[in-house]
Formats: sequence, structure tokens, C-alpha cells
Amino acid sequence: PRDNKGLVTLVFLYIDLARFPPGLARAELEIDGAQGNNYLQKFYDLKMGTSKSGRQRNSSLVTEKLKQMQEFFGLKVTGKIDADTLNVMKQPRCGVPDVAQYVLTDRTPRWEHTHLTYRIENYTPDLPRADVDSAMEKAFRLWSNVSPLTFTKIFEGQADIMISFVWGDHGDSYPFGRPANTLAHAFLPGRGIGGDVHFDEEKRWTSDFRNFNLYYVAAHEVGHSLGLGHDNDIGSLMFPSYNSYRDVLLSQRDISAIQALYGPSKNPIQPGELQVPRACDSKLTFDAVTTIRGELFFFKNRFFLRTSPSHKTVDLDVIADFWESLSRGVDAAYSVVDRDEVFFFKGSKYWAFNADQMVRGYPKDIYHSLGFPQSVKTINAAVHEDETGKTYFFVANEYWRYDENTRSMDTGFPKEIAHGFPGIGKQVDAVFQEGGKARPVSSFFCHRNNTWFNCRSK
Repeated sequence: PRDNKGLVTLVFLYIDLARFPPGLARAELEIDGAQGNNYLQKFYDLKMGTSKSGRQRNSSLVTEKLKQMQEFFGLKVTGKIDADTLNVMKQPRCGVPDVAQYVLTDRTPRWEHTHLTYRIENYTPDLPRADVDSAMEKAFRLWSNVSPLTFTKIFEGQADIMISFVWGDHGDSYPFGRPANTLAHAFLPGRGIGGDVHFDEEKRWTSDFRNFNLYYVAAHEVGHSLGLGHDNDIGSLMFPSYNSYRDVLLSQRDISAIQALYGPSKNPIQPGELQVPRACDSKLTFDAVTTIRGELFFFKNRFFLRTSPSHKTVDLDVIADFWESLSRGVDAAYSVVDRDEVFFFKGSKYWAFNADQMVRGYPKDIYHSLGFPQSVKTINAAVHEDETGKTYFFVANEYWRYDENTRSMDTGFPKEIAHGFPGIGKQVDAVFQEGGKARPVSSFFCHRNNTWFNCRSK
């Protein structure tokens, strides 16, 4: 029998629960002690005692493991199941214990040769065979582009990495369905079952971002087949959670990890890597900024940073986890408080949401709905004034003013930014307002050089 030791992951445990935008009005979620303990037992090696003395130690053990989990996900370390901790516990995630950042030692499993073979043993009926072949080829190429590894597909016999779509108990001691909704698992490099990847055929596999994207899951699994563990950085492909990205890219951490195992790439042209915004990056510029229910959201690429009302904490999240339609990022955003709506712009389209629910009838185009001329291809920035009901749109070196009450553009626009907002330059990348009942409202404008200007709102 093939060796079943070295299972890397039961990847992407999917829990079919409503997901709530961070900082928005969350519905009351309930989780009893048993459920929380079960999470810690599965992912943080919590060992609950059953004897009288063991039961007395359980409370302190749970607190210790909660702190470990909170530290891993970058949460406030309290040792208690608070709202943010609970939200993470409810999210889709990987089914194996969480680990710290990549730790590479002499004992780290790796292939002893760099010319590897793979074989697709069978195909899912969810997709054409050509789509499955393409997904696997792209998944392997993602890693070969940044390492000296090469991958050759074979059609018979034993390959280094065997790929199959299986049901339930499939003979490797890790049956699908326990825990429920596990998508796939892979094994570390080695003889026998080492390196193999199994996908749960019970799930619906797609080539787009409905249900579960095969390419994305395969790319993550191949990382495990090559010897990588999970990373606690949300921008890493090896992050435990399933994220429905439009593009699958490696982060610099992924690249460094694979090169630490196999050496640098021989490819003179390095592929693009996923750019993840960092709160303290002095070179960071934003695609859009807006206030949503009292919290500031800074959008960059496929991510957003959000700050609490006191600005004491900054959290990083994936846009698509909360607004799935916006997985490619946004160009501009603004919110209308009295309607509890937030608007996002990408190219010539825009979306309206109440919390994480898209408003019926969207997306719409900016031409018929807002009155922009066809010469406008994208909105650079937008901001809404609650006191006047006016929304300002910034396009290149001009700005437009829109009346939310009459749903029409004001006459006399566009005007030059330099004339209407003297002192902030000719172009704006992002703009938002802060203030309200307790303090004056101020407008903040962001340029590519990340310089911020404060001016009184008009």
C-alpha cells in the first residue's frame, strides 16, 4: 500500500455562512463553546482533558490556543472569542492546522530532482477536459516560472505528482466529507503517495469564479506538493483561506519560499507578483478611499485596509471576500449615508451595495445612468457631501458634480480641478471626507506621491 504519511492539507474548508464586511453592521452570530473548541482542536492542536483534573485545565488551554489563533490572523490578542475572532472562525478556510510563517529547515520535505512529472488520472465532469488540462498546466507553470523546477505531463504509469478527482472515502485515510465541505488535499514530496493531489468530486469545479475555481485551488495545492506549508500573510497564495481572485499570482513571500527550497529561477524575465498594500508603506498609493458606516476603507489592487473610527487599528482584507463582484479591484468609491449605500467604480461600470448585498439593477454604466460622455473611460476618484447631496467625480484634471436628489449632473461641469480646488494639484487619485456631528467635516485628497491635503468642505 502507498504511504499516507505527510498529508499537507485538507484545503479550503468551505462553511456556507453569510460573510459580513468588516466593520459593517454584522448580524448576531452565535457559536457555543463546543464549536469554538472544535475549531481550536482541528487547527491549533487543542487537547481537551476528560478527567477531573484535565477539565479544570481546559479553560486555560482554550485561552492559550485562542491567543495563538488571534496572533496568526493578526487579530487583537485577547484570548476570548470576540467578534473579529468569530468572523475568522466562520470564514472559508483550510482544513489543516495553521502554522507560522514559512519555516525551512534541513528536514523540510523537498524533491531531490527538479524535473518532475505529473499525471491526471481522471477528469471531473464539471469541466471540459481541455479546461482541466489548462488549469493544471497553468498551476505548475506558476511555480516553474520562479524556480528551476520543470513539469512534464505524462499519460500513463506512475508520475511524481498524481492528480485525481475522488469521492468520500478514497483510500488514503483522509476521506472527503469529514469535515464537511473540504475541497481538496495534497501530500508533501516523497515516495508513494507523496506529492499527490486529490480534489473532492462532490464539489462544483469551474473555470470562472462561481463555486470553486479549479486553477486557484490547484495552484495552492501544487505549492504543498512541492513542499510548502501555509503562510499567515493574506496576500500569499499559500494563505489558508480560499479567495476567489480573478488572477492567480504569487506573492514575494511565495517566491522566496519556493526558491529557498530549490534555488533561484533561471528565467531571466520574472513574472508579475501580487502587490499587497501595507499600512506603513511610505510609497503606498490608493486606488480609492471612502467611509463606510464610520470606518475608513482604503482600496488597493484586490485588497483593502480599514481603520476603526479611532484609527487605532488597521486591518487588511480581500475585496472579493465581501464584495465578490469587485474581485478585480476598484477605481473609485463613495458612500451615501442617508441611503446606507456605497458605490464602487471600475472602468465604465459601477456598483451599488447595502453592506455586502448588491442593490438590484446593478452594475450600471456611467454613461446612461450618470450622464458622463463617452470620452470618460474611468473615474479616478469620487466623494459625496451628505449636507448638500452632491457627489464630486474626478476625471483626469477635471471634476464633475452630480446631484443625488435629482439624479442628474449639475450644469456648468466639468471644471478644472486646479480652479475648483486650488492647492491640491491637477489630478486626484482618491478623496474622502471625515467629520460629522462632533467635529467639522474635512476633505482629504490623495496624489500619487501619497501627499495628503486638508481643506474645508465646500
